[in-house]
Amino acid sequence: MTNAHAVESNRWIALYVLCTGVLMIVLDATVVNVALPTIKDDLDFTQSNLAWIVNAYLIAFGGSLLLAGRLGDLLGYRRIFMIGLAVFTGASLLCALSQSQEMLIAARFVQGAGGALASAVTLGMIVTMFPEPREQAKAIGVYGFVASAGGSIGLLVGGVLTDAISWHWIFFVNVPIGIATGLLALRLVESRPGIGMQEGADAPGAVLVTAGLMLAVYTILGVEEHGWTSARTLLLAAVALGLVATFVLRQAHIEKPLMPLRLFRSRNVTGANIVMALLVVGMFGLFFLGALYMQLVLNYSPLEVGLAFLPATLVMGTLSLGFTDKLNMRFGPRNVLIGGLCFLLVAMLLFVRTPADGNYITDLFPAMIFFGFGAGVAFPALMMLAMSGATPADAGLASGLVNTTGQVGGAIGLALLATLSTERTQTLLDEGKSMAEALNGGYHVAYLIGAGLAVVAIIAAVTIMRAEKPVAMAGDAHGEPTPDGAGAASAEPVYSSDVA
Repeated sequence: MTNAHAVESNRWIALYVLCTGVLMIVLDATVVNVALPTIKDDLDFTQSNLAWIVNAYLIAFGGSLLLAGRLGDLLGYRRIFMIGLAVFTGASLLCALSQSQEMLIAARFVQGAGGALASAVTLGMIVTMFPEPREQAKAIGVYGFVASAGGSIGLLVGGVLTDAISWHWIFFVNVPIGIATGLLALRLVESRPGIGMQEGADAPGAVLVTAGLMLAVYTILGVEEHGWTSARTLLLAAVALGLVATFVLRQAHIEKPLMPLRLFRSRNVTGANIVMALLVVGMFGLFFLGALYMQLVLNYSPLEVGLAFLPATLVMGTLSLGFTDKLNMRFGPRNVLIGGLCFLLVAMLLFVRTPADGNYITDLFPAMIFFGFGAGVAFPALMMLAMSGATPADAGLASGLVNTTGQVGGAIGLALLATLSTERTQTLLDEGKSMAEALNGGYHVAYLIGAGLAVVAIIAAVTIMRAEKPVAMAGDAHGEPTPDGAGAASAEPVYSSDVA
């Protein structure tokens, strides 16, 4: 094998190593869900405290993504990835060894922070490793599959490990995977220096944005217990918005911002983040409430729920790994995204018609196929568009931004859908419906709202984004934005008609 072939082969192996790390982190957001009843009994959790096993992870993860991505730009992507991976793996071991509620919740918080550090910079590393448009489209397809299908794989893995061994193993399994991923990343992923802390080490800004995002996620997670209009929710939401708004104003006026606002000059970057925020509401609703429908209405076991989502996962994998890159190069990511959103809309509408005595083959399987097709083509296209306005100097920020949009948008959406679904269920119970019919009616409301937001996402993609195909490379070796303001640079494709 020639040196050129060896380098080419190593790049793709490095991609799979990075995506393995991301998959492990994505899995951990859902793998714990099916083990919660067992953990509750083993560690004597109350029902309200049990939620903190999930919430502690989500608060640290969602609140740290934006800062983590920017730290990658400043200090180097591989360095931040390795730090995050080490923190995540060590915290996983602490989770597995936990013998008390306090230890498990604290370890989950640390695990979320480590996961944010590692996952926020991965997309930035990928677009830097694969600057040629066709290769980049294929690489982002692999990443898109991991990001979109990881949740459903988590349900399956969690069910198998919890049923076959014990809940401790949903965390223990991360340790050898994390160590192997770290060793391979050190060998295969090139260590590139960051642009330096002097280019954007805005400590006050870092405190503002991290505190604002963590408080926002915390507030959203408390909505189900306290309500949307409670004084607590309104006060905390106002403080969170104030912190984030102050951060944005600061970035507009300081010389070396933590988040250069030039990134938003690209219509496609702005549009991609808007679409992501809208899309994840319906996706989270279909994914989480759909799983509840199977468990509480159809009486599926946790393992059966994981298997029910398997066809969607297989379709996602087939498309993301084999066809999406070709579609993006042939038709442009904007057009592919619109097509994927239409498939997802159909999947949500099919879920609206699921009956209380549903049959998997006739009522769920078609929706799973449409769901797989939609996610399989939409997410890689969305990732390409979200990264299209970033320079090598702020690719980590762009990666952290779209991940933050997805996490915070999903948290808001799921809290909203859960509240409205519960209200509808109670109304139906008051009307004399059975519990199964009332629950199903509540879930239908959530699916309908998700479908409505998917329609808004399609409209946003059509009106805000510009049709494009990768046409050239621009910018200089230092990652300076091009004169037209699009911000594309030497490490990434420039998209025609991308500037606002």
